[in-house]
Amino acid sequence: MSFRPLPAKAPAALLREAKPLKALFNQAQRIDHLQQLLESQLQPAAREHCHVASWREGCLLLIVTDGHWATRLRYQQRRLQRQLQALETFATLTKILFKVQPPTAERREPPRPFELSDSAADSIQETAAGVTDPRLREALERLASHRRRSDS
Repeated sequence: MSFRPLPAKAPAALLREAKPLKALFNQAQRIDHLQQLLESQLQPAAREHCHVASWREGCLLLIVTDGHWATRLRYQQRRLQRQLQALETFATLTKILFKVQPPTAERREPPRPFELSDSAADSIQETAAGVTDPRLREALERLASHRRRSDS
């Protein structure tokens, strides 16, 4: 008896049919719609710093990138609430909460160990030979030791 896998489905079909994925996709679309409505009421400079986290039971939770923007938005909270309540989607809005969450730092590649060409390493080694300060000479010799290794 051999195993026959089920035929593959297109990602769009999975998003429409699989119940957990369908719920997740619908929630993502809902939050995107709320974000667009929010951005329509925010000042242009604040738009990139403020994102909708959730909208439940009349409470809108906004994630702000830093304390500076959270403070600015808290000063404008009443005006923003009134403007949002005028929209049908936010008609039942009773309060807005601001949470500060700095953006996650982008992952960087670990630094490659730097390597010097033979001529650069020789030049630094010659300079080290002519230096009288022992600490500086030692530092230059360590630097010269980063000569490129040839894999031949």
